[in-house]
Parts: sequence; C-alpha cells; structure tokens
Amino acid sequence: MTEPFSKFLGKFVLMTAAALFVACGDDSNSSGPENTESCAVEESSSSDLALSSVVVESSSSRIAATSSNSWLAPSSSSRNDEKETSAVLAADTTKITYALKRFDGPISNPHKGFTVPTGGAWVFVPEFEYGPYGSLNNRAWDLVSYGSGYQQWNKLNPAKGVFDWTELEKLLNALAERNMGYALRVLPYSPSYIKSSDTPEEEYDWTPSFVYESGAKKVSATLDWNGYRATVPVWDDSVYLYYAKEFAKALAEKYDGDPRIEYIDIRTFGEWGEWHASHLDGSEMPSDSIEMDLLDYYASVFKKTQLVLPSSGMGEVYTHALKLGITKRDDGFIGIPGRPDSLVRAYEANLPTIAENIAGYTTMLNYTDVIPGGYLKWTPQRWVDAITTAHLTYYVLDQDSDCGYNFYKDNKALADSMSKVIGYNFTVTKAELETVISSKDTTSTLNITVKNTGVAPCFFDVYLVAEFVDSTGKALAPIGEMVRIPKATFKDGASKDFSFTYKAPVGKVSVANQPGVFVALSLYESEDAFKSGKNPTVRFDNDGLLENKKLLLKL
Repeated sequence: MTEPFSKFLGKFVLMTAAALFVACGDDSNSSGPENTESCAVEESSSSDLALSSVVVESSSSRIAATSSNSWLAPSSSSRNDEKETSAVLAADTTKITYALKRFDGPISNPHKGFTVPTGGAWVFVPEFEYGPYGSLNNRAWDLVSYGSGYQQWNKLNPAKGVFDWTELEKLLNALAERNMGYALRVLPYSPSYIKSSDTPEEEYDWTPSFVYESGAKKVSATLDWNGYRATVPVWDDSVYLYYAKEFAKALAEKYDGDPRIEYIDIRTFGEWGEWHASHLDGSEMPSDSIEMDLLDYYASVFKKTQLVLPSSGMGEVYTHALKLGITKRDDGFIGIPGRPDSLVRAYEANLPTIAENIAGYTTMLNYTDVIPGGYLKWTPQRWVDAITTAHLTYYVLDQDSDCGYNFYKDNKALADSMSKVIGYNFTVTKAELETVISSKDTTSTLNITVKNTGVAPCFFDVYLVAEFVDSTGKALAPIGEMVRIPKATFKDGASKDFSFTYKAPVGKVSVANQPGVFVALSLYESEDAFKSGKNPTVRFDNDGLLENKKLLLKL
C-alpha cells in the first residue's frame, strides 16, 4: 500500500519534538535551510529483488515516563538521573523497509531498446496505418525508444558545397517531440531499386551527380539475383573519397553532439552502404587501408556522437574501429549462425552493440533452416539468444513496411519482457529509510540498492535523485545531493548501493515528518534537466512509477 512514511513517525516524533522544543525554544517563525548530503558507496553483491514487507522499528522508550517539568529545569532530586535522561534524548530511531516489486509491463527507456523503420515525419500522421496513430493501432510503438532509417546522399548533398537538411530536420523534430532520437544512415547506393537493365541510375545510385561530374569513375556490374546490368561507383576512386569526406565533415558540423541523433552508421562503401559488394558482379570493395583511413577521418570530425561500423566491416578494419571508439552493428541476425557472437568484441570494448534481422519478420518465418545455402528461420528462442549473446543495446524490431506490426501481434508478451532485458535496466532491489531524532536535529537517511538487470551497461551519464514528494510526485525537498553515474560504468548484472541524507535542525520544520509526504527516486539524463524542474526521462523497473516517471516507494 502506498502510504507516507511520516504516518509511522507521528506519535513518537510529536512527543519527542514537543519536549525538545520546550528545552531548546520553539522558533516556529524561523525556516532556516535544511542540510542535505548524499554519497554513492561501493558496489554490492546483492543480486535478487526481494519482495520485502514493511518493517518499522523505533528505539524510543523512556520519554513518556519522564515528567515534562524535568526537561525544562531538573530539580536537585532529578540531577542524578540527568545523564541517563540525556542518553534517552540523544537518539530515537525509526527504520522503514519499503516493499519492492518489478513493474508489470513493457518499459521503453532512452538510448537503448527497439526501433522500427521511420523514413520520415509522415510516419506520425494518422493516414499511415502502421504508425503510432494509424488505424491498425500498432502497439509495437509502445516498445519503440528511437527511430531509425536511411537518407540518400544525393538528397542531403544535391550540389557541390550545398547541403539540404530540411526533410531530415522535420523527422528529427517529430521524433524529439515524442522523446525519441534517430539512428542515421546515409546511403550512397541501393540495388533494391534496380528493376531492369534500363532502370535510371538516379533511382538506385544515390551518389550525387556532381561527384561524377568532378571526375569520379563508375563501372558496369551485374546484379546476381536477376542478371540486370547497373552502374556502380568505384569505391576507392580518389574523387569519390574526397567528396565522401567532405560530406562527413558537413554532417559533423551540423549534427555532432546533437541530442536528437542516437548514432550514425558510416555508410560510405558498397550496397546499401554495408561495406560489401556481394550481389554486384564487377564491383570491388576498397582495400583495408582505405577503409581504415575513412574511419580515421570520421573519428576526427565526430567528437561526440556515437559512430557505427556496418555489418561487413570485418577483420583488421573491425579491430581498428574499436580502437577509435566506433562500435559495430550486424544486419544478419537470426538468419546467419554466429552473427550474435561477432558483436561480443564490441561489447567487451565497452561499446553499445546494434543489430537488425537479415530480413523482415514475416519473410524469415518461411525460411527452411537449410545451412549452408539458406537461412535460419525466425523463432522466439533464437531471438532471445541473439539479444542476450550479443549483449545488445539496440535492435530493429522489423524492417518491412508493416513496421513491426505482425511481429508484435504474434509475440507481444515475449517482446514486452525483452524490453527489460535489452540494454540497461535499473531495478531497485532494496530501500530503507532510517530517521533519527536527537537533541540537535532530525536526520533521515535513505539507503538503496540498484541492480542493472539488463544485458549491457548504460552508455550515457545518468543522474540519480532522491526526494520527499507528495502523492503526485511533486518535489517537496531533496534528500541529499544528486549522484552522477558515469556512462558505461554501471555494468550489466552489477548492483550498487547509494545513501542519501536529509537533516532538519531542532526548531525547524522537517519535511520528513509532515503528513502526506512520500519518498521518490528519479533518474535523469542530465543535471540541468533536474535543476530546471523537468521530469525524469529514465524509468526504474519497479512498481510505483508515476505519470512523471518518478518511482514512488511503497510501504
């Protein structure tokens, strides 16, 4: 039951406070500052979430048996008892242990989790039936924490030195309005749009025309799945590489560190920018040295935003990327054995891992498990194994036009449960409040244990706050100071203990003792967000979440 802890302090607090006010003077017109302090203590070995019952303990015992006159001026007959009476006054303690349960339902948190294709701001109009406001009531969006999709290089960079961010800005703003970021891929080429040998080049070759006009070469190749002929950029051509870097520089100047950008895939080479030319007979990838040079350049212009190496960046190139802090994604999940294992290197390098299935969900259900030469079919167990083996932080729920609708319709319970597994997942496993009333002050100390029950660290700074609040979560007073947990330091499976202290001197009103006061915990993405009065954006995996995302501790 959710009740203010002050209910349990009432009787002995009032008795003690009354006596102390007589002894020290009732300065009821004064409202001096209340002292707070907090600290984060060393990591705990706590592992399981205990469903604790309420425990309220008090050490107050002798106040009622003492004459009130003796508090004011001890007589000669009572002076011999003065030392013992003072000892009684020195420490009256109440301890509350809060009941803790896991949250019943899916949890969507920032900088982790699931996405569906978001090709433009049009995804959010009611006319798009698979969108969050569409006619199909696609509840897969309940799990979506960020948008993802591709942009065409020639659309963003239509002429030499000219960049048009208009449509991308509309999408970023539409996502930001819904508290979501965007995972950006800028593609130079897509063989999916080669419909015949006469398909106009601009429909599938998204390298800007000015690049060729400036002297970059292209070759003719054959698409292996239907024999169509098509032109392809020469990926290691010096002019091509020059303008690819110029675009990277402009992209960094515009978006490096932009909070609306979740991460950026480096999609300079190959089909779909995936760093391979597997389906185009006649097209060859650049040497490892050229690929690593491009990674060096991206790392030199992007100082803040997370960069990503696509699927087919392997071997020494992959190793080099990790040294630069560039993580890895894989687009062959479920369908190709061993793909989750390939991401473990990025996880071990303390970087977020990213994945997408090899094909759409409904397509993969029809695979026949013929290996080699075919692909593994999608099964719930393979999906769970892929997420846990790769310690995934980000995953595309589906890549077909139905935007995860069929997947979520078929696997809602499983997907809801895995929303608490993928990436970080913070669960309060222990919470106790100890209040001590002495002759000098009332001190309330909140001790909590938090466990990361996800499969990956939290890859951004997170700020933990404890407060006294009303029943709606409105802050009444902080308990101690905000605690900063640096990015990538709260590892998966780890538990950490935190302590927050609130003090109110005798003669000052203690918020902790007032009726209707509760204790709440909050997680913020920045210190400024808390100080400016914004609601927290990160949710705990505990029962008691309020509409403003604060966790109200329950008795």
